[in-house]
Amino acid sequence: MSPNGILILHKPRGMTSHDCVMKIRRIFQTKKVGHTGTLDPDVNGVLPICIGKGTKVVEYMSGYSKEYSGEVTIGYSTTTEDKSGEMVEVKEVTDRWGEKELLQVLDSFKGTITQIPPMYSAVKINGKKLYEYARAGQTVERPERKVTIHSLTLLSDILYKEGTASFKFSVHCSKGTYVRTLAVDLGAKLGYPAHMSDLVRTASGPYSLKNSITFEELEAAKEQGELQQLLIPFDTALTDLPKWVVDKETEQQIKNGSVLPLKKGLEENRFTVYNEDGECLAVYMHHPTKEGLIKPEKMFWTGE
Repeated sequence: MSPNGILILHKPRGMTSHDCVMKIRRIFQTKKVGHTGTLDPDVNGVLPICIGKGTKVVEYMSGYSKEYSGEVTIGYSTTTEDKSGEMVEVKEVTDRWGEKELLQVLDSFKGTITQIPPMYSAVKINGKKLYEYARAGQTVERPERKVTIHSLTLLSDILYKEGTASFKFSVHCSKGTYVRTLAVDLGAKLGYPAHMSDLVRTASGPYSLKNSITFEELEAAKEQGELQQLLIPFDTALTDLPKWVVDKETEQQIKNGSVLPLKKGLEENRFTVYNEDGECLAVYMHHPTKEGLIKPEKMFWTGE
């Protein structure tokens, strides 16, 4: 049987998200593998991987909020905004901040903020990724983006060491947030160059680090013939959508991809459809041109 579902991978440091997909294709011996948003090589943590039928829900996962725990080091900045880059600006930390002062700075970043993507990022400008410009020694104008910081929490005391200061934090943020840039902006607010010296993604949408699987665990499961048991159902990615359970007659119509009358109580534009056996058959949506009707947006039932 072909593997189907979502793997909550604990991505190791030193690997790109693409490297992870290629390795998982080899482990599961299937080409139908996709990730749900890149994670920098220097960052470890949660990277949901969709396999088989699970690849059909990738688009519903791209908008997930993310959670991270990280560390800001104040006193110098780098080309990449993290510790892997070359040092750019140095300013010895001579200030000493109290917890109250630091919490006020963190609070000022909560809510909707504006960021400029770092030059070392995969954002495309004129069809070319920013990091390609950066590697060629070019700097280009980057568009601002609005992101949301849902929470920003101080996790440690400030450590002062050799002209620098560092502290640990956790953040829950919207998709598209650059935590590296957040670290730089936190430093700027305190009057110093800064960079992100450590980062772990602890959650992506409903998937958390405590439920993640390492490559070592994957290899061990492959030897035992238990890979499928490590995958969770693909419809766990759709729990935010309203759920419609249909009877046998309607189930058949859904399986045929029929356009149907809008059922009372399904006011949301998009919802999942399940049969009485608990199988997720499709995502349906309000018909864009025919009022009072619904149509399939994504079919999961394949007759297999």
